[in-house]
Amino acid sequence: MKNDENLNKINPEGTSNYSSDKVRTTIEKNALKKGTEKGLLIAGIISFFILVTAGIILYSMYTNEKKAQMAMMEDQRTAFTEMVTARDSAINEWVATFDQIERDLRTIREKEKAIAVNSSDPEFSADSKKRILEDIQYINTLIEQNKKKIASLSDQLKKSGNTIKSLETKIASLEVSLQQSEVEITGLKTALAEKDFKIEQLNTKMSDMEVTIAQKEEFISNQTNELNKAFVASGTYKDLKEKGLVAKEGGFLGLGRKESLVENFPAGTFEQIDITQLKTIQVNSKKAKLITEHPVGSYELVREGKDLISYIDIKDPSEFWKISKYAVVEVVK
Repeated sequence: MKNDENLNKINPEGTSNYSSDKVRTTIEKNALKKGTEKGLLIAGIISFFILVTAGIILYSMYTNEKKAQMAMMEDQRTAFTEMVTARDSAINEWVATFDQIERDLRTIREKEKAIAVNSSDPEFSADSKKRILEDIQYINTLIEQNKKKIASLSDQLKKSGNTIKSLETKIASLEVSLQQSEVEITGLKTALAEKDFKIEQLNTKMSDMEVTIAQKEEFISNQTNELNKAFVASGTYKDLKEKGLVAKEGGFLGLGRKESLVENFPAGTFEQIDITQLKTIQVNSKKAKLITEHPVGSYELVREGKDLISYIDIKDPSEFWKISKYAVVEVVK
């Protein structure tokens, strides 16, 4: 109706239907054009948001992929670093063993020269003979030990899967040097046998001496362990009393009595420790004190805040354990 009114306003007399149709067509075209433009604008906005959303998704995927690649590269770098470290450690160990074998070979040569000089004397003194035998025994032991070291090095190199020409050459060189030493000592033994040395004595290795040394080392180790052994117990007075470790004594009419370690206490209630390893005794209580006697200045109560004693710091272990190898700590919760 509005369109008809508009048409009537344009042509009030209605003299030309053609003109009315033309105006109507123009209006419809304008409306269609505006609708098309509006549709394109909306479509453009939707497309823009789609593109932005797609861009965000793609960027997120790219970022996640990049993070995954970076994590993989970091894992590979760590694995490679560990592999290089292990390889370097093995090589350093091999080089140290090489140095030790070379020192042993120099010692063998020096001993062989000394034997040659001492055996050149047509009349052996008892001391000279004894010294020569000891040197030969020592050389025999060194040769056997270094044979095992070289065999171990060769085996390790094979198991490592690495082909390191310089190491293989070094091992081969050491084997040759050791074989030469064996030949030389065999020649010395033959020469000495012609001078009334007993072959049995020359070929005797230091097995008996090694057993004796091993026994002495074991004895020393056991003695050291015993010397470094100590015992620790801690708890409230009630706990310690129930374990049969402490009792109160002294004072007058029950006043001023002090806690002390009982004489015949059960040793099984203590924790055995190594005084060279134990540096602190954990407390974690409001108050704490040592029932057993330990020199002042050899330890310190370390606090954590105002109301908590964290642990006892053993500042001088040899001094701390000098009076007693037992440490009893009474705590107040």
